[in-house]
Amino acid sequence: MTRLTVRYFASLRDAAGLGEESLQTTAPDLRGLYAELQVRHGFALPVAHLRVAVNGDFARWDEAPREDSEVAFIPPVSGG
Repeated sequence: MTRLTVRYFASLRDAAGLGEESLQTTAPDLRGLYAELQVRHGFALPVAHLRVAVNGDFARWDEAPREDSEVAFIPPVSGG
């Protein structure tokens, strides 16, 4: 089990109903972590439309979650 904090932005925050949560995961990589959270929160966005960051730095989806890290899932944001 890996313990971490996950932060959500924009539409993901709306779908989850919260801006961040602490959790434990057995996901082998960040893609698997997002898949777990899709089931938990009903996220509709596919991985291809997101960026992922770990401890403030953009990361690759195939990276393993690191103990006590902060993972942020960042959807496309429209502005005007």
